[in-house]
Amino acid sequence: MSALLSLKRLATAPQFSRTVVNKAALRPAPQPRGNIPDSPEAFLKAIGRSADSKITAETWEELWKLDGHRLKAAGVEVKDRRYLMWCMEKFRQGMDPKDFAHEPKPKKKIRGWGPAVQFGKRIRSRRDQ
Repeated sequence: MSALLSLKRLATAPQFSRTVVNKAALRPAPQPRGNIPDSPEAFLKAIGRSADSKITAETWEELWKLDGHRLKAAGVEVKDRRYLMWCMEKFRQGMDPKDFAHEPKPKKKIRGWGPAVQFGKRIRSRRDQ
């Protein structure tokens, strides 16, 4: 009887471990639509950020089997991996790449704590002297 109670307790307790299986890579590849044929180069050119030169995939299905581990092994940087995977998910959800693709943020020109630094010069005081 006590074994049965302990099994019930284990079944209701939440599991605090992650699975190793990548569920996004197990989903089927989406159908090509819009102005994107079933070539991976067309999709990578449509999302921009020169992704077509950073990632090589032979077929449409091979592109959609990519995950973070494979991209890391291929030597793709973190920002590019995250952007590619984000774009792939948006495309899976039915959005067009011209709606969600964007360029990276430009580098900051002025470093500092906000209004204390303006036009590259430190502002000492706001009072008239």
